[in-house]
Amino acid sequence: MNAPDKPIAPDAAGVADGEGLVSTRQLAPLSREQGILAFNERVLSMAENREVPLLERLRYLTIVSGNLDELFEIRVAELQELARVDNASAAGAREQLDAIAVRAGLLITHQYHILLNVLTPAMKAEGIVILLSTEWNEVQRAWAEKVFMEEIEPLLTPIALDPAHPFPRISNKTLNFAVELDGRDAFGRRPGIAIVQAPRVLPRVLRVPSAVAGAPHGVMLLTSIVHGFIERLFPGLEVKSRSQFRLTRNSELYVDEEEVTNLRQALRSELGQRHYGDGVRLELSYDMSPLVIDLLKKEFELADVDCYFVNGPVNLVRLEQIIDIVDRPDLKFPRFDPGLPAAFRKKDLFQAIARCDVLVHQPYESFNPVMDFLRSAASDPQVVSIKQTIYRTGADSLLMEALLEAAKVGKEVTVVLELMARFDEEANINWAAKLEEVGAHVVYGVVGHKTHAKLALIIRREDGRLRRYAHLGTGNYHQRTARLYEDFGLFTADEKICADVQEVFRRLTGLGTAGKLHSLLQAPFTLHDYILKAIRRETEAARAGKKGYIAAKMNALLEESVIDALYEASQAGVKIDLIVRGVCALRPGIEGLSSNIRVVSVIGRFLEHSRIYHFWAGGAEDVWLGSADWMNRNFFRRVEVAFPVRDRKLKQRVIEEGLRGYLEPGFSVWEMDARGGYKLSGPVLSRDRDPQQVLLRKLAAN
Repeated sequence: MNAPDKPIAPDAAGVADGEGLVSTRQLAPLSREQGILAFNERVLSMAENREVPLLERLRYLTIVSGNLDELFEIRVAELQELARVDNASAAGAREQLDAIAVRAGLLITHQYHILLNVLTPAMKAEGIVILLSTEWNEVQRAWAEKVFMEEIEPLLTPIALDPAHPFPRISNKTLNFAVELDGRDAFGRRPGIAIVQAPRVLPRVLRVPSAVAGAPHGVMLLTSIVHGFIERLFPGLEVKSRSQFRLTRNSELYVDEEEVTNLRQALRSELGQRHYGDGVRLELSYDMSPLVIDLLKKEFELADVDCYFVNGPVNLVRLEQIIDIVDRPDLKFPRFDPGLPAAFRKKDLFQAIARCDVLVHQPYESFNPVMDFLRSAASDPQVVSIKQTIYRTGADSLLMEALLEAAKVGKEVTVVLELMARFDEEANINWAAKLEEVGAHVVYGVVGHKTHAKLALIIRREDGRLRRYAHLGTGNYHQRTARLYEDFGLFTADEKICADVQEVFRRLTGLGTAGKLHSLLQAPFTLHDYILKAIRRETEAARAGKKGYIAAKMNALLEESVIDALYEASQAGVKIDLIVRGVCALRPGIEGLSSNIRVVSVIGRFLEHSRIYHFWAGGAEDVWLGSADWMNRNFFRRVEVAFPVRDRKLKQRVIEEGLRGYLEPGFSVWEMDARGGYKLSGPVLSRDRDPQQVLLRKLAAN
């Protein structure tokens, strides 16, 4: 069982005593899974930071739970598969699983400590009360009973476990109760144990009238109400124990893209089984009886190491509903309305882009120009063609509606839609069907390579000739996340860039050899080689006694040859600043290896999501924006695009807003040390020291 004493830290040979290291082979690897857990530890710190508005602290707590769900559904599930195979990889997989269990157990224990001992009392002091069944007064119990009998009990189906009632099929991440019973029922049977599943249609958080709650804002959790009245489901029997549990299953989809003739049809079939993959993790009430624990472990073929005991609701993600229920704007981040870039305030959209490139920095600036770009294209009689890549866009999307409208009125609409975007497969399948119904061309990219590039191309007929306009971005075409994720987007009518965008679409929709791109970098063809060459160019400059400098920002840094090249550059004297929000396998600050490298991570109000690559290039300052992290999958198994920022003013904006603003001395960022640990260097959300808050004020003033 998981009851860790302290977090494990990745080690590096020779780091503790300052011994110089000159080879990455001497470094104990920091696994991706450990990096993900380390990132979530940083996110969880926001939940206990008193500088963060109270309800936003609760949100950070729920974000960690959502992240952990995905970690177990995909990464841990993959390791468990490897551990079952009798080969050399199995022992390593089992070792990683043990290490994950220790660190994840500590993280989860810390989560529930924050919920029970920090956030719950703080919310109660603000009149926000979570009413637990053990604390109900008579009025509250009567209200809960009425809700249970009228709204909940009719939807519950208790299943007694006996030869005629096998263990029910438990869906992925659903709320369930295991009930120990004593006595005999109407047929003289001794039921022993029963399972009660809570249907997904039931709300997990219920608003309680203030008169009942005895507080301005009262809520009850579904878990508490079912727990309080579950004996009503078993009349005449004694309920000896009642405990909630939640099963996480392997949610990876297994579709052989090279074997299937219709990827969409095969994927739709596979989606039906996603909720019933192999068991990966059990979340159990801390007071669950050993008999029930053993039963569940046996049923789902899980071991002690796969069980996590919690003192509270088994799904903290659902607590996010409290934030929506409670109307207390003063306990949330203050609202702000992102402005428009100056170029779009007075001019026609296409006229503005034709005049000069326009950079948009979300969420500090509005996502509306992106929506207007496509919506105006749909209605503009001069527009004859629209091409777009879609990775994630959501079940409700104004952008997709614009593409549908464009196809309906006879415009040539081509959408490269990535069906294998994890956890967005169903939404993308549905959009594909709708687009095809109205005559749009829908393709699913290239077999074996996810299409992750963010591109849109519009062709207009102007003065008797065709003119191309493009949007290239670092983030998804998703109107909701555009208010939460930090990203850059570039609107351009530059002929070379637009021609390259069209060539990328040709590669994705057709066949033939890859034509040369003149302005863009594309994975899996040129991006990796260019990054290595650019790093080596800075290395050679430093060896020649000239200035060498590299600054890059991304979500993850894992690709070994890039890391080796950065180490070599550091040893040559190149100063390197890396802003890596999530997993970073590179170790900074090791004498003789990486003493010139600094790695920081920023956790704040917005999710840092943009990818920026900046090389000094002899003073020319080579700046690229793109969709790719420096990971093996992005370089070699995805279609990614990086695009140059050439306009001098826009280039300086990217450097200032996307890089330098995070690297100022004294700013509140997480500094990575040589062992892979992190330390916060300043107060979060400080008006003058938090990089996001400083930038928010600066752009609001403009």
